Amino acid sequence: MNEEDEPGLMKNSGSDDSRLEQMRIAIDKIDKEILLKLNERASLAKQVGQLKQKLADNEKVVFYRPEREANILKAIIDKNEGSLPNEAVAQVFQQIISACRAQESPMRIAFLGPEGTFTQEAALKHFGSSVSSEPMETIDDVFSMVSSKNCDYGVVPVENSTEGIVGNTLDRLLDTKIRVCGEIKIKVTHCFLTKGDSKTSVDKIYAHQQALAQCRNWLNLNYPGVPRLATSSNAEAARLASESVSSAAVASKVAGEIYGFEKAVEGVEDESNNETRFVVLGLESIPVSGSDKTSIIVSTKNEPGALFRILEPFHLHNISLSSIETRPARDGKWSYVFFIDFEGHIDELVVQAAMKELKNRSLSITILGSYPSALTYE
Repeated sequence: MNEEDEPGLMKNSGSDDSRLEQMRIAIDKIDKEILLKLNERASLAKQVGQLKQKLADNEKVVFYRPEREANILKAIIDKNEGSLPNEAVAQVFQQIISACRAQESPMRIAFLGPEGTFTQEAALKHFGSSVSSEPMETIDDVFSMVSSKNCDYGVVPVENSTEGIVGNTLDRLLDTKIRVCGEIKIKVTHCFLTKGDSKTSVDKIYAHQQALAQCRNWLNLNYPGVPRLATSSNAEAARLASESVSSAAVASKVAGEIYGFEKAVEGVEDESNNETRFVVLGLESIPVSGSDKTSIIVSTKNEPGALFRILEPFHLHNISLSSIETRPARDGKWSYVFFIDFEGHIDELVVQAAMKELKNRSLSITILGSYPSALTYE
């Protein structure tokens, strides 16, 4: 193939200034074509929404189809052979999907606030920016907004790669009919935010308790002896620290920008591979996408071999576990519940066979939900 035949390349003719102008004209032409196609896609999405309402026949219309969106993004990534990295391509198309989804019906998403939390970042990564994101003060509030249908979906943290589970989220899943219908993984990068001019001017440090744990060594080395105050979220830490030049916070870069911090030391976490997993809360079941994960709660007596008995069906049916956590049951009878995440969808025959066998080996099973696995970009 000649150079002039390759897409994106232009003939090497004339001066550099002339070639630059030709390239700009070509880019403008491509942008115009993209805009036309985007509006064409949005128009089709609006028609899809209208048809869904017509076919619903007075039943609730489900506009958000995570299994469909996951397959669109996966197909786009699989077809990407250009210079743009897969993650960048996915982010662009997530925003396109979000804008088109809003043409069908606007969505309200509750998240653990205030503005600037990693949970908000996760919500916008998953749903795109064409949603109304509603910050909540507590994880309990997020659950309440979803269960009362005041918000369509909620996003809450469930586990961190260095600090483990978020107990409050698991405890709420024990006593709710809300379903898990998605997962999001965010690489966590903490920033040390301050408005003071020197280390000696800092007399207190605000942060969420997990952020304090994740940055313990850095804080011990750089700010030994300075009191550390736990807050409900890292964004709340940034808000409190912004009120005094002698206060500092460990929070996200976005939170620093929201609350007017000009000085930020990035990457103060002790582990560079720090990742937090979030779950999407909803009220409906999600169909099979082809690359799914299922979350369940299993209750069992506290007796020898109990854990082995509930794990064996997964081994026998060749089902891979991705997470298992233990919590005391709330009945006070010395029984325990296991939160288990595994690969596969509850509607798949092999999973149903494993669940049938598991039911005979446990006190009870609660299916929290099946949902598309978080996208990876390798």
